[in-house]
Amino acid sequence: MYEYLEGKVAQRTAARLVLDVNGVGYDLLAPLAASFPEVGQRSRVYVHMVVREDAHIFYGFPSSDDRDLFRLLLRARGVGPGIALAVLSGLSREDLVRAVLDEDPKPLQRVKGVGKKTADQMLLDLRDKAAELAGGRRELMTSHAALTPFTPPDPAEVNAADAIAALMSIGFTDKEAKKQVDRARETVDANDLEALVRAAIQG
Repeated sequence: MYEYLEGKVAQRTAARLVLDVNGVGYDLLAPLAASFPEVGQRSRVYVHMVVREDAHIFYGFPSSDDRDLFRLLLRARGVGPGIALAVLSGLSREDLVRAVLDEDPKPLQRVKGVGKKTADQMLLDLRDKAAELAGGRRELMTSHAALTPFTPPDPAEVNAADAIAALMSIGFTDKEAKKQVDRARETVDANDLEALVRAAIQG
């Protein structure tokens, strides 16, 4: 699985980036207004790849934190790559965290493609992952300490998100990947990412 690509920015639009890596142009979908360098400059782009029958789709992010937030959003039921990308395009990390902590679906519903049912499901599924959404930034949690005390991200939960991303990169759907990983967590040590992925693939 790809961690990042490094090369020269060949093309740049609001939601798309073409990165020239040693003469090979990688076409990546990206959040709107993501902070990439200008055309002609070098950049390291953190990637998430989705493998489908008719295409290999790359999603690109300026930092590993942004990419990991995208993967975390994919863990919410009913949220695929398109919706996750739209959320990152329409909301800052801070606004997303506050919406989750306040259990307020309205900011999410302002994102194109996110209806009330999907917004409510996202709040339900992400409520216990507020610390991961905050990226370890304690100041985002301060005003909500009484509702959600700050705790460091659970390594087992981080591994589960990475395992789901790994399965999706080799062709599993979002729903299938989550089901396989949840089942694998019942039989292996969730702190061992390699064992978790292997068990999830084997079913």
